[in-house]
Amino acid sequence: MARQLHLLAALARPRPALPGQGILDPSVTTMRVRPGDLDIYLHVNNGVYLQMMDVARTNYIADLGGFPAMKERGWYPVVAAQTVTYRRSLTLGQRFDIITRVVGWDERVIYLEQVFTRGEELCARGLVAGRFLTRGSGERVPAPVVAEVLGHGIPAPELPADVAEWASSMGVAHRA
Repeated sequence: MARQLHLLAALARPRPALPGQGILDPSVTTMRVRPGDLDIYLHVNNGVYLQMMDVARTNYIADLGGFPAMKERGWYPVVAAQTVTYRRSLTLGQRFDIITRVVGWDERVIYLEQVFTRGEELCARGLVAGRFLTRGSGERVPAPVVAEVLGHGIPAPELPADVAEWASSMGVAHRA
């Protein structure tokens, strides 16, 4: 529940856009593990990682200055698929970063990587396939259109092989 409130705050009062931030640039969200984040084994609950990733993606959009453009068009983001690989536990009071970056897009979705680090240590890595929908109609917005608006015309980079394989196996990759 506490991370849902964190997300609400990030949406209601987004952090200021970072001058010069591009769609392919990483966005860093720093957090600290709170008591409500823990499971009975005293490390961050796997479901809480997903909520933390939501907050970090919201900060990523804020860093781009993307909220005004999304509001004007009636767009909102949704997750089509995500996978998290865990390497090291995060425990009470530990400070960590979530580095969010877009790694590419196809006709259907935008692919993001979200990496949890504690200092130099890799704690978890998430892959996310995100879509944008239009309020009211629920109509899907093609990923290249979103990338054009948020990325100011930057061409799609080649998708990393592991992400392309993941997208295909998850059934979210563009199908001809």
